Amino acid sequence: MSENKIIKAIKEKGQTMEAEMSFFDHLEALRWHLVRAAIAIVIFTGGAFYFYDFIFDTIIMGPSKPSFWTYRMLCKLGDYLHRDGFCINKINISLLNTEMAGQFTLQINSALLIGITLGFPYLLWELWRFIRPALHEKERKAASGFVVYSTFLFIIGVLFGYYVITPESINFLAGYTISPTIENKFSVDSYLSSVATLTLATGIVFELPILVYVLSSLGILTVKFMRETRRYAVVVILIIAAVVTPTPDMMTMTVVSIPLFILYEVGILVAAVVEKRKKAREAAL
Repeated sequence: MSENKIIKAIKEKGQTMEAEMSFFDHLEALRWHLVRAAIAIVIFTGGAFYFYDFIFDTIIMGPSKPSFWTYRMLCKLGDYLHRDGFCINKINISLLNTEMAGQFTLQINSALLIGITLGFPYLLWELWRFIRPALHEKERKAASGFVVYSTFLFIIGVLFGYYVITPESINFLAGYTISPTIENKFSVDSYLSSVATLTLATGIVFELPILVYVLSSLGILTVKFMRETRRYAVVVILIIAAVVTPTPDMMTMTVVSIPLFILYEVGILVAAVVEKRKKAREAAL
C-alpha cells in the first residue's frame, strides 16, 4: 500500500472515530438531561406522597363528589337557564380494594402520576436545552417560546380534561347499568386509571399546535395539505373524542370536539406562519 493511501486511510479512520465519539457524546448529554428530568419528577413525586391526604381526597376523588367545582357550575347554569337536570346531587360510585397491597400501590402510582404531570414542563425544558445547540440562530429565535407554549397548552389540556371530560365521564359511567341485578362496584385502580388517562391524554392532545409547528418546520406538513384534508381531520377528531371520552352521549363528545377543532385551525395558522418565515428566509438569500 502506498504512503498516500495509508495517510488517507488513517484520516478516514480518524474522521470515523471522531463521528462516533461525537455521537456517543450526544448520547451522554441526552442521558444527563433525562437524568435531571427524572430527578425533578422524583422530587415532585415525593412531595405528592407527603401531601397525599389532600391530593387523594381533594384532587383524585374530587370528580366523584357532588360538591366538585364542575357539578356546582352546572347547577348554577341550570338555575340561570331555568332548566332542570343540570344539577348532580349524587354520584353512585363505590370503590373497592381487592389486593393486599392495593392501597399502598395506589398511593405510589397516584403520587408518581402527579409527579410526572408537575415535572412535564421541566422535562420539556431539558429537551429544549439538548436540542438548542444544534439549531441555527434564526431557528433558535423562531423556537424560543417552545417550552412556554408547550407548557401552556399542556396545562390547559390537563385542566380541560380534569374539569370537563373526567367529571362528565365518571358521572355517566358510575350510573350506567344494563340490568338492575348488576351492582356497580369499581376497583380503586380502575378509578385512578380513568382519571389519569382522561386528564393526561387531553393534555397531550392539546400539544397538537406544537406538533404541527415541528412537522411544518421539517417540511413534512404544509398549509395546503391541512386545508385540503380538513374534512378528514373532522372525522379523526370525532374518533379521538370518542376514544378520550368513554361516554357515548353526543353532548360530551361535542364538548371535547370543539377545542380539538379550534386546535386544528390554530395548527393551520401555525403552519402558515412557518411557511411565511421560510419564504422570507429564501428570499433573503
